[in-house]
Amino acid sequence: MPWQEPGKDNKDPWKSKNDGPPDLGDAFKSFGDQINKIFGGGSKSKASGSGGGISIGVLVLGAVTIWVLMNSVHIMDQSERGVVLRFGKFDRVLDPGLQFTFPAPIETITKVDVSRISSVEGRGQMLTSDENLVDINFAVQYRIQEPFSYLFHLRDPELTLSQASEAAMREVVGTNNMDFILEKGRGQVSIDSRALAQKILDRYDSGLEITQFNLQGVNPPAQVKGAFDDVVKAREDEQRFVNEAQAYKNKILPEAGGRAARIFQEAEAYRQSKIALAEGEARRFTMLLSEYQKAPTVTRQRLYLQTMEVVLAGSKKVLLDTSGNSMIYLPLDGIGNSQGSQSAPPPMLPNNSNSRSADSRNRESNRSGRGIK
Repeated sequence: MPWQEPGKDNKDPWKSKNDGPPDLGDAFKSFGDQINKIFGGGSKSKASGSGGGISIGVLVLGAVTIWVLMNSVHIMDQSERGVVLRFGKFDRVLDPGLQFTFPAPIETITKVDVSRISSVEGRGQMLTSDENLVDINFAVQYRIQEPFSYLFHLRDPELTLSQASEAAMREVVGTNNMDFILEKGRGQVSIDSRALAQKILDRYDSGLEITQFNLQGVNPPAQVKGAFDDVVKAREDEQRFVNEAQAYKNKILPEAGGRAARIFQEAEAYRQSKIALAEGEARRFTMLLSEYQKAPTVTRQRLYLQTMEVVLAGSKKVLLDTSGNSMIYLPLDGIGNSQGSQSAPPPMLPNNSNSRSADSRNRESNRSGRGIK
């Protein structure tokens, strides 16, 4: 038998008449009755009993609880920031993690992705410092740095970024000449334009940070593009010639250095040989002087004979002593050519004894060194 039945005194058998606070079932019942009255179901509720009222109350309470949890509990990713408005006024910024707010419409939250990289592109003809026009295409990459400033300080942040980037680009291009922009100055133009555009955005308190500023194309106007192409080609040829000359220089200089080192080494070897020869001659002369001081006559005669031997060794002339009888020596013109071949025939001497004695005296005088002046 149920504890509560229609038309009877419904009491909990486990409680006394005046024990404890009001029953929770009664509270749900009264709440359900009020809900039913609001939706026009009061009489039907009384007819069918209190069980339906309790079910509707539980459902409504559960729905309210779920709605409060969904609007009050927030899980923020690492790349997200939450901007909280309380009654439409900025209150705080939520960091990553589990966060709580009052349910709407008391507090509302707007999530902003601060790690996403976005980009805008721009294009236009700009005037350089030397009064030339150039067609420039550029692309700007950016991310959100301050969520509150990004949401409430600018009406259209992307349009503002595009206009600020174009203004910065025009100012930088206007301070440089065309040759610098078309050739080696493109990187510097990008750096200067990024710095100037970021300065403009910071002045507006936009909450944006420029990560990259790239020049996608820098071209002269179409009317004069052919002439500029010729100039560029001429400069490329100039650079090619410079590179070829540098390569030739790198080839010739080591060879010249090698030849110079070889000549220097040969000169050094020649110097060393001459010094050694001179020192040897000096030592030989010193030793000869010492011998000459010991025996002057013998040393002088020896030097004379050695010198004459060297001088007359290659001579083709025959020297005769005309003081006595001349000896017959045939052939006279073959004496010089007989070296290295068979020895010449012995001289034909006269038969008389006077000639023999004279020849003997001549030979003795030649040996002693006194017969030849």
